[in-house]
Formats: sequence, C-alpha cells, structure tokens
Amino acid sequence: MANQAEHTAMRRAIELSTRATWTTPPNPDVGCVILDAAGEIAGEGWHERPGSPHAEIVALRAAGERARGGTAVVTLEPCNHQGRTGPCSNALLDAGVARVVYAVADPNPTAAGGAAHLREHGIDVESGLLADEAAAANARWLTPFRSTRPFVVWKYAATLDGRSAAADGSSRWITGAAARADVHRLRAAVDTIIAGAGTVIVDDPQLTARDGDAELPYQDQPLRVVVDSSGRTPEHARVRDESAPTWIATADEVGATPDGRVDLPKLVAALYERGARYVLLEGGPTLAGAFFAAGLVDQVVAYIAPALLGAGPNALVGAGVTSIDGAIRLDTQDVATIGGDIRIIATPRPSKE
Repeated sequence: MANQAEHTAMRRAIELSTRATWTTPPNPDVGCVILDAAGEIAGEGWHERPGSPHAEIVALRAAGERARGGTAVVTLEPCNHQGRTGPCSNALLDAGVARVVYAVADPNPTAAGGAAHLREHGIDVESGLLADEAAAANARWLTPFRSTRPFVVWKYAATLDGRSAAADGSSRWITGAAARADVHRLRAAVDTIIAGAGTVIVDDPQLTARDGDAELPYQDQPLRVVVDSSGRTPEHARVRDESAPTWIATADEVGATPDGRVDLPKLVAALYERGARYVLLEGGPTLAGAFFAAGLVDQVVAYIAPALLGAGPNALVGAGVTSIDGAIRLDTQDVATIGGDIRIIATPRPSKE
C-alpha cells in the first residue's frame, strides 16, 4: 500500500508529466520522482521529446547514489523495450531501487512488460496509484489505445466577448504574435490538422506549422484535412500546395449524414486507420459545433484576446446546446499569459447520462 510520501511524489510526477506536452508527441507524457530510502525526494524528471531520455532516466541521474534502496514513483509503467533509448526497467534495476510505484499500465504492447520484468528481479512493484489523475494528464497519448480513435483538440481564437471575427468578416489578427507562434508550436506537435471547406474558401489558410508568422516551416508537417461535403475546395487553395500532404474529405468518400454532410465519426475512424493519433481542429465555428455534438472533442485550447467587437460570428455554432442545463462544461487544466493574450487549456466533462 502506497504511503503518504509516495502519494505526494505521484502528484508531483503528474505535474511534471505535463511540462513538455507539445514536444513529446508521438511519445507519452511521463513524469517521475525518485525517493531515497528515507522517503525524501532525491531526483525528479520528465520526458521532453522523442529520442531524449525518458522521465525515469532523468530522475535517476538527478538522484545519483541516493536512488539505491529507494523508490521510483512514475506516472506510466516503466518501458521494457529497446527503442531510441534503452529499457527504463533495466535502468531502475541498475540503479538499485527497491520499489517502483506507477499509476497507469502501459497499453502499448511494444513497450509493456516493465512491471513484470521488475518483479521477476525482486523489485517491489505497486500499480494504480492516482491512476485516474495520471491518465487524464496523459489522455493525448492514451486515448488512441483506449478508444481506437485519435485525440482531438479544438483550437480557436476569440475576443473577450466570444467573437472569432468582426462583423465585416475580418479576423486577421485577433491575437498577437506570441499567441500565433504558440499555435504553430501546437500545430507542430499534432499529426493532423482539420478545417472546414468554408474556412478554406473564406480565409485560404495554408494550415502548416511554421516559425510564428514567418515562412520558415517545421521539417515534419501534419496531414491537412479539409472537411468538404460537396467537393467545393478551390483548385488554387493554399491547402493544395506541396508544403504538406492534404486530404479533401468528401461525403461521397467518407460517408454522409442524412443531411448530406461528412459523417464525422466515420471521418475520425478513417483518420485513425490512416495513422492519425493527435488531431487539431482549427475551424470554423460550425464544424467545431458539429464535432462537439458528435462527442469528438477531447480538449479545448482557447486564445482569448483582450478586445471587444460587439458583433460578428461566434467562436462556436451548432453544438447542440439549447439550455444552461445542457451547457458543455469544461475542467480547466492550464491558464497562461501568452504575450498580451490569455491561453486556456480545458477538457470537456463527461456528459451526464
């Protein structure tokens, strides 16, 4: 049974796991705390990016000899495979830890088995400590394994009064340069970006990940998906250029709803089959509303500018909400000032049955 020191260490490990959430994909977000034999924190770490040391390795290096006879507290079961880095299970054995406490079992069959390997070598292993909290912090990575569909993030920018554009349709720029650069970092983290045909026709976005507003693209570009029920995306649209792969997803190809629109659950399933695991929904408000109505939004990243327009399109339309009781409630994960704007990251609460 985990003691109080291990509970406290796991909460700290969960906090650490979120520090590099936009640089770790496609790897999981993991945090680790090493307690020495007396139960004091000896080292801590988190996974920063693919190819970098895993959280356990960073924490063990920080702990040094104090790890011997101590406890490793980690948010995800230590891996047991050789990839770009070695198995964390072996590193924990080599460090001489006596006990390992982890929150969530690794659902990836390639990497799983660390707990069994540790037990076989005489290590005391406990699983499930603060599992729900750790899973929520790592939902971006766990969702594709548990739900066989990609994790979907809706990103939008709006004024304080919820307007995504002015009454004349102009929307460049609602937020400042720092917020826009932050969006490009988010784009660089995902493997797929989705927009509606209406947004493509009106705004002609390129939907690539770049260094801020500059035409300096990141090396790896996400797949661009245009939800286009009737195939009206212009031939000259920038999403058709060669800077990134593009799929114009029509109702004829994906499947149609009774009103002739692209069937979004079928679209998301098709994206999963194509290898999509982390999807960014960029617009517009009607498409975002349809994703919410279908229960397909896992996280919201909102950039709120300290400005008022008084009129103009709303950020969200047609989400199926008709009363206060039916409001889509969200749990706030993070609030940050980005330049002169506010970024809010939140997750929708499970709907009441």
